[in-house]
Order: sequence, then C-alpha cells, then structure tokens
Amino acid sequence: MSGDTYLLGDGPTGVLVLSGADGGLDEQRCAVLARAGATAASLRWFGRAVEGVALESFDDALTTLHERCDRLVVLGTARGAEAALLLGVRHPEVDAVVAISPTDVVWAALTSARPQRSAWTSGGDPLPFVPHDDDWEPTPAEVGPPVSFRGLYEQSLETYADRLPAARIPVERIAGRVVLAAGGADAVWPSVDFADEIVQRRETSGLETTLVTHPEAGHLAVLPGEDPSAPSPRVAAGGDPEADAALGALLWPHLADLLRPPGPDPTRPDARHGATVTDERQVLRPDPGAVRP
Repeated sequence: MSGDTYLLGDGPTGVLVLSGADGGLDEQRCAVLARAGATAASLRWFGRAVEGVALESFDDALTTLHERCDRLVVLGTARGAEAALLLGVRHPEVDAVVAISPTDVVWAALTSARPQRSAWTSGGDPLPFVPHDDDWEPTPAEVGPPVSFRGLYEQSLETYADRLPAARIPVERIAGRVVLAAGGADAVWPSVDFADEIVQRRETSGLETTLVTHPEAGHLAVLPGEDPSAPSPRVAAGGDPEADAALGALLWPHLADLLRPPGPDPTRPDARHGATVTDERQVLRPDPGAVRP
C-alpha cells in the first residue's frame, strides 16, 4: 500500500479504518485491532477538504484487504462512518460495517465554497446531499469556543427537508452486518437520531442491525486500549473521557465478534435474522424495557 495507507496485523479479518473529518491515519485504532487479531488498514481518505471524494478512491485499499483476508469490515467514525456506510452499499463483498457517530444521509462538503457541493461522488457524479443551512447561528450555549455544531445539522435537516429522500444512504442495500455506536451527548451532530433512522429502515427490510448507545458519551467513542483524543479548540465533541470510554467498551464485544475467524456459530444469541438493538441501559443494568424494537 502507499504512504497514504497504514497497514498492521495479519489476521483473517481485514478492517479498513476511516477516521472522521480530519481524514488522517488512525494508527492507534489499527494497533488495537491488530492486537485483537485483525489485519487493520487506515486510509488517508481526502486531501484538503471533505469535498467531492470519489468512492472509487477506497477501492484499492479494500481490494488489498480482500485479497489478504477471509472477511472484510469497514469501520468509520463521523464523516468516516458516512463513507463506511456508502462503501457497504457499493461493495457487496463487505461482510460488516461498523459506524461510530453515524449519519443516515449524505451531507454537503466541509468547505466554505459556494454553491455547496456534495462530499461524495460515484462514477464522477455527485451524490445527492443535504446542504448546510448558512443562516444557522449558534446559541449562547453552543457558541463556545469550542463551537457545538449539532444545532447546525438539526436546523439543516428542517430547512432542506425536501432534499432528505434523495440524500438518504440506502442502508437497506448493505448485505453485511451493520453495527452502530452513538453518544447521546454528541455535540457535533445528532448521531443517536441518525442511528435510529438506520435501524428502522434496515429493520423494515428484515436486516440485522446492532446499535449501542450511552447517554453521556460524545462524538468520539474510545475503544479499550485507546487513549482519548485531545479536545479540539474549535469543534465541541460533547461527552467526557469516562462516558466516551464506556461507549467504546459497549461497542467492543460486537466489534470483537466481527474479528473472529469466519464460520457460523449457532450458539451466538445475535445469530438470528433480524434487528438487534442494544443500548447502555440494557448492557449495564439489564432491563427488558430498555431494548428498543
């Protein structure tokens, strides 16, 4: 692989790791996954901005992992989760998508250029997208610094409601498993709401989906063995180190399950066909009423 891709491990499951809006190499997450028995690759997936990123630009990394490994997983966070879900739609060979702080729609590019453009292209054509509402202004509670942009995304969904049907990621076309993790205190965008939309649409199609949430976690889940990222001085992520780590701990058993050697295990409680929705209350304080249908 090129200098824009970091590869570690030699396990039977290949994991393509896509970071958030910084688009950088996530060497720490690759190391955690490699220690758990995976072959992990992290791709520097855009240049100067998340703007017009060709979905084909991920193909080489996916092909390399697919040639080396028996199973293929794409794991992304935030805008990387947006990419992961789109790749799950595009590549039927992907066995599972893990989306941390996901979105259920395609968003505009992260750039000040106007008119706004899609963040993604396929076959040279821009994907339908939801623009950012340029009239949004943060409330006193959001203004920071750092700034919470959750209100921007919530307002944009209302302003451009007519764009939603075309911009929805067709998650019901993802043939593999889908595992979602979202924090209730996400200050970047309403990731729990987005995750619920994904679950509902896939459930309607009879497809398996796992969702883990923590009410106090923010935008960045921290997996066991990872150090938390330094807070951004410009963008508020929400949550706190303890809650973000708790969300990562809730996600980890489901992620570790994907890393096991391929082969059906009829004893697995979630091996049944259908939607499985798990949240922090169910895992930490068993409560039959905590499982959302």
